[in-house]
Amino acid sequence: MLSRLRSQKVQEIATAYLFLVPAIVILGTFVIGPVLYAIYLSFFDYDILSPETARFIGLGNYLEAFRDPVFKKAFTNVVIYAAGVVPTQMVIALILALMVTTGVRGQNFFRVAYFIPTVTSSVVVSIMFLYIYSKTGLLNHILGWFGIPPVSWMENARTALLSIMMMNVWSTVGQYMVLFTAGLNDIPDSYYEAAMVDGATYWQRLRYITLPLLRPTTLFVSIMSVIGTLQLFDQPYLMTNGQGGPADATMTVVLYVYKNAFGGYFRMGYASALATILFVVILALTYIQKRWFGEEVQY
Repeated sequence: MLSRLRSQKVQEIATAYLFLVPAIVILGTFVIGPVLYAIYLSFFDYDILSPETARFIGLGNYLEAFRDPVFKKAFTNVVIYAAGVVPTQMVIALILALMVTTGVRGQNFFRVAYFIPTVTSSVVVSIMFLYIYSKTGLLNHILGWFGIPPVSWMENARTALLSIMMMNVWSTVGQYMVLFTAGLNDIPDSYYEAAMVDGATYWQRLRYITLPLLRPTTLFVSIMSVIGTLQLFDQPYLMTNGQGGPADATMTVVLYVYKNAFGGYFRMGYASALATILFVVILALTYIQKRWFGEEVQY
């Protein structure tokens, strides 16, 4: 009897691993393998156009990265970008989610309207905002009503990054609204009904029921948002012709990695070192976020 149970257990484990094989092969081929190879390349002076001249230089690429003023500027830009975009888009997304889950008329229309920018191509969004941010564009036209002189938003080093931040908040807030909406719909109505019987106000229900029970969703949204902002690439690439200008004001780490790898420098070893540094930073921030939010709240 005991041997039969053990045999059945072994068969179940073997079946489970058999189903996992396709996922393991795909992840190993397209995710884990390239990551490990990039880490390996980061220790070499490797020119993609002449791989036969590659030579091992140890931590040379990493030491160069910490002395590189463009990389420091790019890293500073993404930190500022994340510090401005992440809390803003999370607060707006939560407010929108609360609005569309209150049973107002036309809530499906508002959900679709808020989500449309998320499914719109970043190329289309970038081109559209280039017109909006131009000196004769819509934004300057509106500011002109208040007597504010026109600004070349993407040609000014002080406003270029801010312009991309505003565009990104507009284009991604719908995605996080959907996640918060799913989290809100998952909260049992019985908690709210009990709180209303006890005389709790709307703000008390929000403070003591909604926000604590949304903690897992908030953690997921914050992690995804931080990762997305630190990996910013397409908008500055499209809106600055791949230069990250003016004066590196919109240069990001991923854009700088691209420029070193494929954008004319062809320094694959150095680009791999920059990508590895970004990977370590994202990994550390994700761990800190998970520790800060603590264990999932259970009621």
